[in-house]
Amino acid sequence: MLNTSFAESSARQGVLSPENSQKADKRATAQLFCRLDLNRKETTLAAVNAFTFVATVAIGVAQVASTMAGELHWPQFRGPNGSGVAENQKPPVKIGLGTNEVFKIKVPEGASSPCIIGDRLFLTGYEGGKLLTLCYSARDGKLLWQQEAPFEKLEAFYKGEGSPAASTPATDGDRVYTYFGSAGAFAYTLAGEKVWDRKLPTAEHTGDFGTGTSPVVHEGIVLINRDMLKGSHLLALNAKNGEQAWRVERPEFFSGWSTPVIRKAGGGTEVILAGAQRIKAYDLKTGAERWSFSGLPNAVCPTPVLDGDVVYFAGWSPSSSDAKMPSFASLREQHDKNSDGAIGREEAEGIVQFLFRTFDVDENGKIEEREWQDRLTQMEKSVNQAVALRPSKGNLEEKDVIWSYTRGLPYVPSSIVYRGNYYMVRDGGMVTCLDAKTGKPYYEQERLGSSGNYYPSLVAADGRIYLCSNDGKMTVLAAGEKPEVLARAELGERTVTTPALAHNRIYIRSANHLWCFGEK
Repeated sequence: MLNTSFAESSARQGVLSPENSQKADKRATAQLFCRLDLNRKETTLAAVNAFTFVATVAIGVAQVASTMAGELHWPQFRGPNGSGVAENQKPPVKIGLGTNEVFKIKVPEGASSPCIIGDRLFLTGYEGGKLLTLCYSARDGKLLWQQEAPFEKLEAFYKGEGSPAASTPATDGDRVYTYFGSAGAFAYTLAGEKVWDRKLPTAEHTGDFGTGTSPVVHEGIVLINRDMLKGSHLLALNAKNGEQAWRVERPEFFSGWSTPVIRKAGGGTEVILAGAQRIKAYDLKTGAERWSFSGLPNAVCPTPVLDGDVVYFAGWSPSSSDAKMPSFASLREQHDKNSDGAIGREEAEGIVQFLFRTFDVDENGKIEEREWQDRLTQMEKSVNQAVALRPSKGNLEEKDVIWSYTRGLPYVPSSIVYRGNYYMVRDGGMVTCLDAKTGKPYYEQERLGSSGNYYPSLVAADGRIYLCSNDGKMTVLAAGEKPEVLARAELGERTVTTPALAHNRIYIRSANHLWCFGEK
């Protein structure tokens, strides 16, 4: 039988509405397998078949559907609506090699984070020249199925920092959706059957960093941030068949790595997407722009977070205030070997070579003075800050800004609102805690004792904040107005992904392994 508390929790969160319950069929009933209690070791395919038969004949499909209304434990990047918060979970405080370790399994290369529903845990990976969607048991780490995403051209990515399998899967409780910058979008049943695929041109990004955004699914729409070096846009696909619902061009944006979030406002639903120097909101049904705010960094990796009707964002990237860019005359003197007044691709070296495609706007294989100056002028509009917004409509003004703050800003990780406070971590392992309502600092740039770069985003549960550095050093911090470290752990592997919280466990994907920690 089902674990009663698990079933009740599922019904409360209500993935299936009463109307949908009446339409449930045997396939939907069989998917209950994916939501069974993780503590029951006898959950097998035979058990599923038996349960399906009993439920269908003795109880009735509609009743089963209302019971199985699936609990989306950690349905996308950073969990519910990208919040990073799982308040009803109680993951362990102390973790590490041999400490509350449930399992550790080898997984393919990749930079995507775990997505979890019931007994299904999804990742993407890159192995043997193949892009993969992978499904594991959240109970014991067993590989349940995998599907290949065919591609024609592998996107360029910064080896050692990125991966062609960097986008975290998303699920609506019925299907799982994956995205690869090299291949496009894919939808599978929870049992691994391909429903549809949407081929997309290979993404190209500034500095060949590769894709970093993740798909989001909401109310039957799959949303994908396609801010790239050229042709930036926000793409909305029909979750049922993969057909385009709408597409919004974003010509003023260049490469971005942020993931959309969803906000209920003004009697409707809007999609909020941060990008280069600004953040915009669009109507979920039509893609019509609802509001825009200018005041973000040049390069945007973090994802916004919400608390009620307030939108929070914190980010930093190198700008003209951090390092003065050279004049074109000095560049020409250093790089223009054939004296044609421009810098050709074969002549570029160092930082110029790294940013060549960003500055070669007309793609003629040369950086000309006009292109260099135009880009520098654009980059000077960058604003590094943390900001809290209560958006109205149109171009937001000062009255829409609740507070702003400029210290201890993150480059890659997304920040978190938890129990009335706003937390962010910057490279070097320095944490800042602000009052979420006022922006008042409780503590600023407190060192965690684990230095290095921080790409994994913050997550929280049961009064604790979980942080991880790129070198696999975990820190568990007490939520509150004073910096109190509760525990530390070392995974001993590079870790650039964000932990997932489900089943009172914490799941972490490192360079070569998937880890699960939970009190036994």
